[in-house]
Amino acid sequence: MTKPHLRAISIDDTEQEVPLSPAQKKFNDLIKQIGKRRAGLAEWENAMADFQKKYVDQFVPLDRELQELNGKLVRRLHEAWPQKGLTKGERTMLSEMIADMAHRLLGKQDDPELKLIYNQHSASDYDREAEEELHEVKQVIEEMLDIDLGDDLSSATPEEIMQKMEAMLEQREQEEMATAQAREERRASRKKSPRQRAAEVKLESERIELSQSIRAVYRKLASALHPDREPDAAERDRKTQLMQQVNQAYEKNDLLRLLELQLELEHIDQNALNGISAERLKHYNQILKEQLLELDQELSHVELHFKQVYGMPPYARVSPKGIVRDLNKEMSWMREDGKALRAALASFADVQQIKAWLKQERRQGF
Repeated sequence: MTKPHLRAISIDDTEQEVPLSPAQKKFNDLIKQIGKRRAGLAEWENAMADFQKKYVDQFVPLDRELQELNGKLVRRLHEAWPQKGLTKGERTMLSEMIADMAHRLLGKQDDPELKLIYNQHSASDYDREAEEELHEVKQVIEEMLDIDLGDDLSSATPEEIMQKMEAMLEQREQEEMATAQAREERRASRKKSPRQRAAEVKLESERIELSQSIRAVYRKLASALHPDREPDAAERDRKTQLMQQVNQAYEKNDLLRLLELQLELEHIDQNALNGISAERLKHYNQILKEQLLELDQELSHVELHFKQVYGMPPYARVSPKGIVRDLNKEMSWMREDGKALRAALASFADVQQIKAWLKQERRQGF
């Protein structure tokens, strides 16, 4: 069962003798803004599906191939390093390059042989450096956030430290919220002024009115679509699926979707939309504002989640149209890197080629 094609909701002034009121204009604007956010979410959903497929099918194998080629290059240069024909300066430069390349590779993979090569050329110890770096990260986090991560993280990865930090911050936030709630409850239990009581009554009354406005739309749809009242099996199945859509929209307070379904199923017409009372329109606009805010929050969450999953910094600018394009660019650069690495590996059996390569690297500012 496919969803019905939903017609656009708007208040039309072409058949009215007077121009639209500010509330009617606001209604139309909110509907338009919600439509843009919906389209944005749909665009993100489609773009992420394309990105994920390309990332798994093409990027991951390319990245793995580059790591293997770089690993071979480090080993080839390590073998060439003690050979005759290299000057002392060239050997020093080559040693620095081997250490740098090995260190970058060890950040992505645990390779005991690469660690030995790195240790030899850096005159250091990779495992000790990693342990010291973790200790520094832990210390900075504890000082910045005033928390104690404990002493059981000696063998943890930076990701595990961050996970523990996030768990502790979440626990602290829950405790602070519980404390604030308890404080608010104590404050609420004190005697309230007449003005405070009047404000609370007004707020509760508005909340009930908003709830009743959206419930009225829901009831009309539910009454017309109730499957138990339909004797025909096929029509009963159609109404059951439509009723599921109505229920989902009602649970989310999705007023626009309910109105769209009403219009599509001809339970309201354009004249009814044009004639929504000022009081009901006020309630509708408030519900639509909240709906728009929720969609904005959902869009922000989708973008942030994408950046977290693919290791991008929180401040990185991303868009549905750009993520696949940028991935294609990066893979193009990776293919060029792979071509250059294969050519280098094919020629590095000759020490003269290594000398020429070092000279070129020096010119490029290594």
